[in-house]
Amino acid sequence: YGDHRDLHSFPTRRSSDLDDINLAEQNDVKLDPNLEKNEYPDLSGAHSLMAKYLTREIFEKLKDKKTSTGFTIARAVNTGVLNKEKSLTGCHAGDVDSYTIFGEFFDPLIEEYHRGFKPSDNHVTDMDHTHLKGNITDPSKIISTRIRVARNISGFNLAPGQNSKEEKLQIEALMLQVFAELKDDLAGHYYSLVKISEEERQELVREHLLFKGNDKMQADSGYHRWWPHGRGIYLNHKKTFAVWLNEGDHIRVISIQQGGDVSSVFTTLVKGVNTIENLLMKLDNRSFQTTDHLGMITCCPTNLGTGLRGGVLIQLQKVVEKMGEEGLKKWSHENHLQVRGLYGEHSDTTSAIYDISNKYRLGYSEVQLVQFVIDGVNQLIEMEYH
Repeated sequence: YGDHRDLHSFPTRRSSDLDDINLAEQNDVKLDPNLEKNEYPDLSGAHSLMAKYLTREIFEKLKDKKTSTGFTIARAVNTGVLNKEKSLTGCHAGDVDSYTIFGEFFDPLIEEYHRGFKPSDNHVTDMDHTHLKGNITDPSKIISTRIRVARNISGFNLAPGQNSKEEKLQIEALMLQVFAELKDDLAGHYYSLVKISEEERQELVREHLLFKGNDKMQADSGYHRWWPHGRGIYLNHKKTFAVWLNEGDHIRVISIQQGGDVSSVFTTLVKGVNTIENLLMKLDNRSFQTTDHLGMITCCPTNLGTGLRGGVLIQLQKVVEKMGEEGLKKWSHENHLQVRGLYGEHSDTTSAIYDISNKYRLGYSEVQLVQFVIDGVNQLIEMEYH
C-alpha cells in the first residue's frame, strides 16, 4: 500500500473526498502491546506478506537487533500487526540498514512480491528517455498521463526511522535550496503545509495534489509524526511537475500532463529527477539512497528498485463490455500492468475510466516499465477504438 495516494488530474470529483486534512501532531508511534514487550505478536487473522514471513523463529532471531539509528524489527512490522485485517504488505524500513540487518525477514518477502528477485540479484536502472521505443499511437484517447518516482536523500533516516522533528525540517531546508535553483520549465512555487493559506490549500485540493496525514497504516509506522511540519508540495508554474516533500519517502517527484504523450511526461520526469540530484550534490554533497542490490531505497519494500509508477487514465467502455473488469485485470497482469478504477465504490461506473499503470518496480529498469505502459495502452486503444 502507498500508491492509493497517486492521483492523476482527474475529471470532476467531490472535493469533500480530499478535504479532511488531519493537522493533529503525532509525536510517538504506539506499538502493539506484544511488540512493546518485544514479544512475538498475535498474527491470527492477518494475511499480509509480513505475517507470512515473520515466523516466531525469525522474530526471536531478530528481536534484539537494532540498526545504527536504533530501528527494530518490532517497529518495522508494527503497522502490519495493528492493521492485520487490512494490511497487504505490513512492514516498512526505517533506514537503508533495515534491509540488511533484518534481511532474513525482508529478503524472502521482497523475493515473493517482486517475482523471484533474489538476494543475489542486482537491480538495473535506465533513466535515458531516448531508449523508449515509440509512444502512444493515439494520445487523444488518453485523459491524462502521470509518472512518479520515490526518492530518499543520503544521510537521513527513512520516515519510519526518524527520531526527531529536526530531521524532517533539515530535509525541508535542504530541498528549499534545491527548489530555489530550479529554472525554466521546472521553476515554480513551494507550498509549506504549515504556512499554506486556506485559499492555496483549496486550490491544491482542486488540482488533486494535496496529500494528507491521516493514513492509519502509515501512522502506525511513524510516517506522520510531527505532522504537518517539514511537509509541502512544490509545483511548477505550468502544473506539469510536482515534488511532494516528506509525504512518506523524502521526496516524490511527479510529472503529469493532460493527454497521452507518455514520452514527454517521462522526459520531464527524468530532467526533474536528474536536476534535483545534481543540485543535492552541489549544495550539500548528497545523493539519493541506493544499493546495487535493491536500487532506490524506499520506506515500503513494494517500492524498491525504480520507485516508479507511471500510468494513464483511459476510457475502456467496449473493452470492459467485452471482457469484464476481471478480464481486464487478468489481461493487464499478463502484460506487466495494473488496472485500477478511477474513484472507487462511489464513482459512476458507466464512465468506464481506468488507471492503467506498470505493475512492477524492482527487477526492471525505468525505461522497461514505461515501455510496458506504452505498448499495453496501445493494445487497449486498438481494442477499444478500432
